[in-house]
Amino acid sequence: MIRCLLSSAPRAAARCRKWQGVTSQHAARRIVALQELRAFSGVADDGEEIVDAPPSPPPEAPKRKTSQRDTYLEELPVTFSDISRANVAIRTGVKRTPCIKSFFLSELIGANVFLKTEFQQFTGSFKERGARNAILALLREHGEEYMRKNGVIAASAGNHALALAYHGKDLNVPVTVVMPVVAPLAKVDKCKKFGANIIIHGAHIGEAKEHAEELILSSGLEYVNGYDDPPIIAGAGTIGIEIIEDVPCVDVVVVPVGGAGLIAGIGCAVKTLKPDVKVYGVEPYFAASYTAALKAQMPVSIKVTPTLADGLAVPMVGSHAFEVARHYVDECVLCTEKEVSLAILRLIENEKMVVEGGGATGLAALLPGAQLDRHDLKGKNIVVPLCGGNIDTTVLGRVLERGLAADDRMKNFTATVSDRPGGIGRLTTLLGEHGASIKDMYHERAFLQSNIDFVKVKCVVELQGLEHAKHVHAILEENGYDPVWDGD
Repeated sequence: MIRCLLSSAPRAAARCRKWQGVTSQHAARRIVALQELRAFSGVADDGEEIVDAPPSPPPEAPKRKTSQRDTYLEELPVTFSDISRANVAIRTGVKRTPCIKSFFLSELIGANVFLKTEFQQFTGSFKERGARNAILALLREHGEEYMRKNGVIAASAGNHALALAYHGKDLNVPVTVVMPVVAPLAKVDKCKKFGANIIIHGAHIGEAKEHAEELILSSGLEYVNGYDDPPIIAGAGTIGIEIIEDVPCVDVVVVPVGGAGLIAGIGCAVKTLKPDVKVYGVEPYFAASYTAALKAQMPVSIKVTPTLADGLAVPMVGSHAFEVARHYVDECVLCTEKEVSLAILRLIENEKMVVEGGGATGLAALLPGAQLDRHDLKGKNIVVPLCGGNIDTTVLGRVLERGLAADDRMKNFTATVSDRPGGIGRLTTLLGEHGASIKDMYHERAFLQSNIDFVKVKCVVELQGLEHAKHVHAILEENGYDPVWDGD
């Protein structure tokens, strides 16, 4: 049978080449099969016996050259491997938030703007990612029995305290939080409901942290820094992985900066998966600790002024976070209080999203007239993490009014009116005829140097924007009211 196959092999090969409708690949496979059959019989084409040759080793895959930069990045306090492990560890305990494209903000900014809605986490901020990863890391390091006996401690006035308290309860690890006396009562009550041990101490977060460090020495608690512990940074970096997965066409990521843990993690993840993406940081003028660290080439303490972005008011960035961030962040810019209030207003009006000041700073820097309102970013695919939504309702009311004023939709002015009956009435009638809604009004008689028959009236009016404000101003001047607008 083998001889029959061998004698017919040349003809079979010829037929394979002549067959119509059969690909050359199929014909080649038939020929190889016949040759293998000859080898099996031990006879070559010329009738000689075949001697088995030793198998040749498989070719080695080309080795990737490791650059000095690659080696250095692997030695940083947090690497992409840490973020990948965190992504697996926390995925069952935190919400995967969506990246939603905003039609209105894209039109306003002149780019494709995607909003990463981290304020939708259960406790209202991205801090849950790092908090859960940190507790899980401590459980692996010390064991469940030790951690559930001793627990963890942190100093925080807000989001980190909430996140640690919630996930500590979920993982059955006791949590102690030292909060300054200025901490919002609503957040203190929420932490208590999650079962955390709350200690009110210190006039500010710095004093609260010092007290927490004293307790560590006497109690054996494990301290969890809200923005500088490597597991915290790695947990925050999982946002970067989700950004690349959900918006693979991303060109730019704009991240709020406080202690720099968030931007360090996101920058590491995004730049590792897609090196061409630009990563920009944004911090408020009144708390520019990362900018100061860049100038000094190391974390330095600065004076922090109260700001709408209170969650970012950190006097000194974390050393681990800074070491990671400086190698992945392309640039850090500053935003004003006016821009922050406008960003909160735009999100509420256009997206029906309530976001705190610190969570809205990324968007603030992209608004018209802000520092990232640049020609090179127009038309790009930009992702903005909205990293927190825990804003007090009283603060929200004040912020909205500031936003309306910044948007020229609320103005105040002083006008001179007759102190005779109907003097103020004529002014209010004129304002109403031209679409100005009076929000507040009061008049002053005693502290004037003008004619005794006239008084000064200060009005706060709601308008439709800058052009409407200019129109009302002109009408008042035409009618002899001599208005003095705030800011003139």
